[in-house]
Amino acid sequence: MLILNAAEVRRALPMAECIAAMKRAYAALSSGHAEVPLRTRLPIAPHEGVSLFMPAFVDDEGGQALAVKVVSVFNRNPGRGLPLIHAAVLVLNPETGAVEALLEGGSLTAIRTGAGSGAAIDVLARPDAHTLAVFGAGAQARAQLRAACAVRPIETVWGFDPVPERVDAMIAELAGHNGIPRDIRRAASPREAITDADIICTATTSAAPVFADAHLKPGVHISGVGSYTPEMQEIPTETVARARVVVDSRAAVLAEAGDLIIAMRAGQVIETSVAELGDILNGNAVGRSDKTQITFFKSVGVAVQDAAAAQLALANARRLGLGTTIAW
Repeated sequence: MLILNAAEVRRALPMAECIAAMKRAYAALSSGHAEVPLRTRLPIAPHEGVSLFMPAFVDDEGGQALAVKVVSVFNRNPGRGLPLIHAAVLVLNPETGAVEALLEGGSLTAIRTGAGSGAAIDVLARPDAHTLAVFGAGAQARAQLRAACAVRPIETVWGFDPVPERVDAMIAELAGHNGIPRDIRRAASPREAITDADIICTATTSAAPVFADAHLKPGVHISGVGSYTPEMQEIPTETVARARVVVDSRAAVLAEAGDLIIAMRAGQVIETSVAELGDILNGNAVGRSDKTQITFFKSVGVAVQDAAAAQLALANARRLGLGTTIAW
Protein backbone atom coordinates (compact mmCIF):
# COMPACT_ATOMS: atom_id res chain seq x y z
CA MET A 1 0.00 0.00 0.00
CA LEU A 2 1.22 3.49 -0.85
CA ILE A 3 0.98 6.27 1.73
CA LEU A 4 1.06 9.92 0.67
CA ASN A 5 1.51 12.67 3.25
CA ALA A 6 0.18 16.20 2.82
CA ALA A 7 3.22 17.54 0.98
CA GLU A 8 3.20 14.58 -1.40
CA VAL A 9 -0.53 14.98 -2.09
CA ARG A 10 0.03 18.62 -2.97
CA ARG A 11 2.82 17.68 -5.41
CA ALA A 12 0.63 14.98 -6.94
CA LEU A 13 -2.38 17.26 -7.48
CA PRO A 14 -1.51 20.24 -9.71
CA MET A 15 -4.50 22.58 -9.74
CA ALA A 16 -5.03 22.62 -13.51
CA GLU A 17 -5.03 18.81 -13.69
CA CYS A 18 -7.35 18.59 -10.69
CA ILE A 19 -9.82 21.03 -12.27
CA ALA A 20 -10.00 18.76 -15.32
CA ALA A 21 -10.55 15.77 -13.02
CA MET A 22 -13.38 17.60 -11.24
CA LYS A 23 -15.11 18.31 -14.55
CA ARG A 24 -14.97 14.61 -15.30
CA ALA A 25 -16.27 13.78 -11.81
CA TYR A 26 -19.22 16.17 -12.04
CA ALA A 27 -20.09 14.92 -15.52
CA ALA A 28 -20.00 11.31 -14.32
CA LEU A 29 -22.18 12.12 -11.33
CA SER A 30 -24.87 13.87 -13.38
CA SER A 31 -24.89 11.23 -16.13
CA GLY A 32 -25.39 8.34 -13.71
CA HIS A 33 -21.88 6.93 -14.09
CA ALA A 34 -21.07 7.20 -10.39
CA GLU A 35 -22.41 5.62 -7.22
CA VAL A 36 -22.33 8.26 -4.48
CA PRO A 37 -24.46 7.72 -1.35
CA LEU A 38 -25.24 10.80 0.72
CA ARG A 39 -22.45 11.18 3.22
CA THR A 40 -22.97 9.91 6.74
CA ARG A 41 -22.65 12.59 9.43
CA LEU A 42 -21.51 11.59 12.91
CA PRO A 43 -21.85 14.51 15.38
CA ILE A 44 -19.18 14.73 18.07
CA ALA A 45 -21.11 17.17 20.24
CA PRO A 46 -18.87 17.26 23.35
CA HIS A 47 -16.02 18.58 21.20
CA GLU A 48 -18.01 20.73 18.75
CA GLY A 49 -17.08 18.40 15.93
CA VAL A 50 -18.53 16.29 13.19
CA SER A 51 -17.04 13.36 11.28
CA LEU A 52 -18.22 12.70 7.74
CA PHE A 53 -17.93 9.40 5.87
CA MET A 54 -17.93 9.67 2.07
CA PRO A 55 -17.65 6.64 -0.26
CA ALA A 56 -17.79 6.81 -4.07
CA PHE A 57 -17.38 4.62 -7.13
CA VAL A 58 -16.87 6.14 -10.60
CA ASP A 59 -17.29 4.09 -13.76
CA ASP A 60 -17.10 6.16 -16.94
CA GLU A 61 -15.17 6.30 -20.19
CA GLY A 62 -12.18 7.70 -18.31
CA GLY A 63 -11.89 4.56 -16.18
CA GLN A 64 -12.94 3.42 -12.74
CA ALA A 65 -12.19 4.88 -9.31
CA LEU A 66 -13.16 3.64 -5.84
CA ALA A 67 -12.40 5.52 -2.63
CA VAL A 68 -13.68 6.38 0.83
CA LYS A 69 -12.91 9.61 2.67
CA VAL A 70 -13.29 10.27 6.38
CA VAL A 71 -13.20 13.98 7.16
CA SER A 72 -13.59 15.56 10.58
CA VAL A 73 -14.41 19.22 11.23
CA PHE A 74 -13.76 20.26 14.83
CA ASN A 75 -14.53 23.91 15.53
CA ARG A 76 -12.28 24.15 18.60
CA ASN A 77 -9.19 23.08 16.69
CA PRO A 78 -8.01 26.51 15.46
CA GLY A 79 -7.94 27.71 19.07
CA ARG A 80 -5.68 24.77 19.85
CA GLY A 81 -3.34 25.58 17.01
CA LEU A 82 -4.67 22.66 14.98
CA PRO A 83 -6.30 22.55 11.53
CA LEU A 84 -10.07 22.91 11.49
CA ILE A 85 -10.24 19.83 9.24
CA HIS A 86 -8.51 16.46 9.50
CA ALA A 87 -9.12 13.85 6.83
CA ALA A 88 -7.88 10.66 5.21
CA VAL A 89 -8.73 9.06 1.88
CA LEU A 90 -8.57 5.30 1.41
CA VAL A 91 -8.15 4.25 -2.23
CA LEU A 92 -9.36 0.77 -3.19
CA ASN A 93 -8.79 -1.25 -6.33
CA PRO A 94 -12.13 -1.02 -8.18
CA GLU A 95 -11.79 -4.55 -9.59
CA THR A 96 -10.86 -6.40 -6.40
CA GLY A 97 -11.55 -4.07 -3.47
CA ALA A 98 -7.92 -4.41 -2.35
CA VAL A 99 -6.46 -1.47 -0.45
CA GLU A 100 -4.11 0.48 -2.73
CA ALA A 101 -3.31 3.75 -0.97
CA LEU A 102 -3.90 6.03 1.99
CA LEU A 103 -3.75 9.75 1.26
CA GLU A 104 -3.68 12.66 3.68
CA GLY A 105 -7.16 14.04 3.18
CA GLY A 106 -6.96 17.62 4.41
CA SER A 107 -4.74 18.74 1.55
CA LEU A 108 -6.69 16.61 -0.95
CA THR A 109 -9.97 18.11 0.29
CA ALA A 110 -8.68 21.67 0.00
CA ILE A 111 -7.32 21.12 -3.51
CA ARG A 112 -10.32 19.22 -4.87
CA THR A 113 -12.72 21.76 -3.32
CA GLY A 114 -10.79 24.59 -4.92
CA ALA A 115 -10.64 22.67 -8.18
CA GLY A 116 -14.39 22.03 -8.10
CA SER A 117 -14.94 25.75 -7.76
CA GLY A 118 -12.39 26.33 -10.50
CA ALA A 119 -14.39 24.06 -12.80
CA ALA A 120 -17.52 26.09 -12.04
CA ILE A 121 -15.70 29.39 -12.57
CA ASP A 122 -14.41 28.15 -15.92
CA VAL A 123 -17.95 27.21 -17.00
CA LEU A 124 -19.93 30.09 -15.47
CA ALA A 125 -17.78 33.21 -14.95
CA ARG A 126 -17.46 35.82 -17.67
CA PRO A 127 -14.39 35.19 -19.87
CA ASP A 128 -13.10 38.70 -19.13
CA ALA A 129 -13.36 38.36 -15.33
CA HIS A 130 -10.19 39.78 -13.78
CA THR A 131 -11.00 40.86 -10.21
CA LEU A 132 -11.48 38.26 -7.47
CA ALA A 133 -12.80 38.57 -3.91
CA VAL A 134 -12.13 35.82 -1.39
CA PHE A 135 -13.92 35.51 1.95
CA GLY A 136 -11.95 33.52 4.48
CA ALA A 137 -8.20 33.01 4.68
CA GLY A 138 -7.73 29.36 5.55
CA ALA A 139 -6.68 26.38 3.44
CA GLN A 140 -9.97 26.36 1.54
CA ALA A 141 -9.76 30.07 0.75
CA ARG A 142 -6.21 29.66 -0.53
CA ALA A 143 -7.29 26.81 -2.79
CA GLN A 144 -10.18 28.90 -4.12
CA LEU A 145 -7.75 31.68 -4.97
CA ARG A 146 -5.38 29.30 -6.76
CA ALA A 147 -8.22 27.73 -8.73
CA ALA A 148 -9.73 31.03 -9.88
CA CYS A 149 -6.31 32.18 -11.08
CA ALA A 150 -5.88 28.92 -12.98
CA VAL A 151 -8.95 29.51 -15.17
CA ARG A 152 -9.24 33.30 -15.46
CA PRO A 153 -6.70 36.12 -16.03
CA ILE A 154 -7.01 37.49 -12.50
CA GLU A 155 -5.23 40.81 -12.02
CA THR A 156 -6.45 41.92 -8.58
CA VAL A 157 -7.53 39.94 -5.52
CA TRP A 158 -9.36 41.28 -2.48
CA GLY A 159 -9.32 39.21 0.70
CA PHE A 160 -11.60 39.64 3.70
CA ASP A 161 -11.62 37.81 7.01
CA PRO A 162 -12.82 38.91 10.49
CA VAL A 163 -9.23 38.35 11.63
CA PRO A 164 -7.21 40.71 9.39
CA GLU A 165 -3.90 39.06 10.25
CA ARG A 166 -5.07 35.88 8.54
CA VAL A 167 -5.47 37.75 5.27
CA ASP A 168 -2.01 39.26 5.70
CA ALA A 169 -0.58 35.76 6.11
CA MET A 170 -2.39 34.57 2.99
CA ILE A 171 -1.04 37.53 1.01
CA ALA A 172 2.51 36.86 2.22
CA GLU A 173 2.24 33.20 1.19
CA LEU A 174 0.56 33.52 -2.21
CA ALA A 175 1.09 36.94 -3.80
CA GLY A 176 3.11 36.66 -7.00
CA HIS A 177 3.55 32.89 -6.87
CA ASN A 178 2.41 30.18 -9.32
CA GLY A 179 0.26 32.37 -11.54
CA ILE A 180 -1.27 34.39 -8.69
CA PRO A 181 -1.02 38.16 -9.13
CA ARG A 182 1.10 40.28 -6.82
CA ASP A 183 -1.84 42.62 -6.36
CA ILE A 184 -3.62 40.98 -3.41
CA ARG A 185 -5.23 43.47 -1.04
CA ARG A 186 -6.78 43.14 2.40
CA ALA A 187 -10.28 44.60 2.33
CA ALA A 188 -11.40 46.64 5.30
CA SER A 189 -15.01 45.52 4.82
CA PRO A 190 -17.09 43.04 2.82
CA ARG A 191 -18.35 45.93 0.70
CA GLU A 192 -14.83 46.97 -0.27
CA ALA A 193 -14.02 43.37 -1.16
CA ILE A 194 -16.90 42.86 -3.60
CA THR A 195 -17.57 46.30 -5.11
CA ASP A 196 -15.43 45.62 -8.20
CA ALA A 197 -15.34 41.83 -8.00
CA ASP A 198 -16.08 39.77 -11.12
CA ILE A 199 -15.72 36.55 -9.12
CA ILE A 200 -16.44 35.97 -5.43
CA CYS A 201 -15.36 32.87 -3.52
CA THR A 202 -16.64 32.26 -0.01
CA ALA A 203 -14.88 29.72 2.17
CA THR A 204 -16.06 30.46 5.70
CA THR A 205 -18.02 28.77 8.48
CA SER A 206 -20.41 31.70 8.79
CA ALA A 207 -23.99 31.26 9.97
CA ALA A 208 -25.02 34.57 8.35
CA PRO A 209 -24.40 36.10 4.90
CA VAL A 210 -20.88 37.44 4.54
CA PHE A 211 -21.78 40.28 2.17
CA ALA A 212 -24.81 42.36 1.14
CA ASP A 213 -26.69 41.62 -2.07
CA ALA A 214 -26.99 45.32 -2.89
CA HIS A 215 -23.21 45.68 -3.19
CA LEU A 216 -22.78 43.09 -5.95
CA LYS A 217 -21.54 44.03 -9.40
CA PRO A 218 -23.74 42.94 -12.36
CA GLY A 219 -22.51 39.76 -14.00
CA VAL A 220 -20.56 38.54 -10.98
CA HIS A 221 -19.97 34.84 -10.45
CA ILE A 222 -20.10 33.49 -6.88
CA SER A 223 -18.72 30.19 -5.66
CA GLY A 224 -19.85 29.25 -2.16
CA VAL A 225 -18.03 26.32 -0.55
CA GLY A 226 -18.06 27.08 3.17
CA SER A 227 -21.53 26.33 4.53
CA TYR A 228 -22.34 22.64 4.85
CA THR A 229 -25.34 22.44 7.21
CA PRO A 230 -28.96 23.63 6.83
CA GLU A 231 -28.31 26.32 9.45
CA MET A 232 -25.20 27.85 7.84
CA GLN A 233 -25.47 30.62 5.25
CA GLU A 234 -22.75 32.56 3.43
CA ILE A 235 -24.79 33.98 0.55
CA PRO A 236 -27.76 36.38 0.99
CA THR A 237 -31.18 34.93 0.14
CA GLU A 238 -31.78 37.89 -2.20
CA THR A 239 -28.69 36.90 -4.18
CA VAL A 240 -29.67 33.25 -4.41
CA ALA A 241 -33.15 34.27 -5.55
CA ARG A 242 -31.91 36.32 -8.52
CA ALA A 243 -28.94 34.18 -9.55
CA ARG A 244 -28.57 31.29 -11.96
CA VAL A 245 -28.06 28.60 -9.31
CA VAL A 246 -25.76 25.69 -10.15
CA VAL A 247 -24.71 22.96 -7.70
CA ASP A 248 -22.30 20.06 -7.49
CA SER A 249 -25.00 17.56 -6.45
CA ARG A 250 -28.67 18.51 -6.26
CA ALA A 251 -29.44 15.79 -3.71
CA ALA A 252 -26.52 16.72 -1.46
CA VAL A 253 -27.07 20.47 -1.61
CA LEU A 254 -30.81 20.26 -0.97
CA ALA A 255 -30.10 18.07 2.05
CA GLU A 256 -27.24 20.09 3.55
CA ALA A 257 -26.72 23.60 2.17
CA GLY A 258 -28.31 26.35 4.20
CA ASP A 259 -27.71 28.85 1.40
CA LEU A 260 -30.36 27.07 -0.70
CA ILE A 261 -32.49 25.51 2.03
CA ILE A 262 -33.14 28.88 3.68
CA ALA A 263 -33.98 30.48 0.32
CA MET A 264 -36.33 27.63 -0.58
CA ARG A 265 -38.11 27.79 2.77
CA ALA A 266 -38.64 31.50 2.13
CA GLY A 267 -40.21 30.67 -1.24
CA GLN A 268 -37.44 32.46 -3.12
CA VAL A 269 -36.05 29.44 -5.00
CA ILE A 270 -37.71 26.35 -6.46
CA GLU A 271 -35.93 23.04 -6.80
CA THR A 272 -36.55 22.73 -10.53
CA SER A 273 -34.59 25.94 -11.19
CA VAL A 274 -31.40 24.45 -9.75
CA ALA A 275 -28.98 22.83 -12.23
CA GLU A 276 -26.07 20.50 -11.62
CA LEU A 277 -22.71 21.56 -13.04
CA GLY A 278 -22.38 18.10 -14.55
CA ASP A 279 -25.56 18.62 -16.56
CA ILE A 280 -24.08 21.81 -18.03
CA LEU A 281 -20.82 20.02 -18.82
CA ASN A 282 -22.80 17.22 -20.47
CA GLY A 283 -24.79 19.71 -22.57
CA ASN A 284 -28.08 18.98 -20.81
CA ALA A 285 -28.50 22.35 -19.08
CA VAL A 286 -27.62 25.99 -19.72
CA GLY A 287 -25.15 27.97 -17.63
CA ARG A 288 -24.69 31.74 -17.98
CA SER A 289 -27.18 33.37 -20.34
CA ASP A 290 -25.70 36.88 -20.62
CA LYS A 291 -22.90 39.08 -19.32
CA THR A 292 -25.03 40.78 -16.65
CA GLN A 293 -26.46 37.61 -15.14
CA ILE A 294 -25.33 36.66 -11.64
CA THR A 295 -24.27 33.02 -11.40
CA PHE A 296 -23.98 31.11 -8.13
CA PHE A 297 -22.24 27.77 -7.71
CA LYS A 298 -22.99 26.04 -4.44
CA SER A 299 -20.89 23.09 -3.39
CA VAL A 300 -21.07 21.01 -0.23
CA GLY A 301 -18.54 18.56 -1.63
CA VAL A 302 -19.35 15.12 -2.96
CA ALA A 303 -17.37 11.92 -2.66
CA VAL A 304 -17.04 11.56 -6.43
CA GLN A 305 -14.60 14.48 -6.21
CA ASP A 306 -12.47 12.61 -3.70
CA ALA A 307 -12.43 9.45 -5.80
CA ALA A 308 -11.41 11.38 -8.92
CA ALA A 309 -8.78 13.44 -7.09
CA ALA A 310 -7.37 10.37 -5.35
CA GLN A 311 -7.14 8.50 -8.64
CA LEU A 312 -5.24 11.41 -10.19
CA ALA A 313 -2.97 11.80 -7.16
CA LEU A 314 -2.16 8.09 -7.09
CA ALA A 315 -1.30 8.02 -10.80
CA ASN A 316 0.93 11.09 -10.50
CA ALA A 317 2.57 9.80 -7.31
CA ARG A 318 3.52 6.56 -9.01
CA ARG A 319 4.87 8.45 -12.01
CA LEU A 320 6.89 10.84 -9.81
CA GLY A 321 8.04 8.23 -7.29
CA LEU A 322 6.25 9.87 -4.37
CA GLY A 323 5.07 8.26 -1.17
CA THR A 324 6.01 5.42 1.14
CA THR A 325 5.11 1.82 0.34
CA ILE A 326 4.29 -0.52 3.22
CA ALA A 327 3.25 -4.17 3.40
CA TRP A 328 -0.47 -4.59 4.03
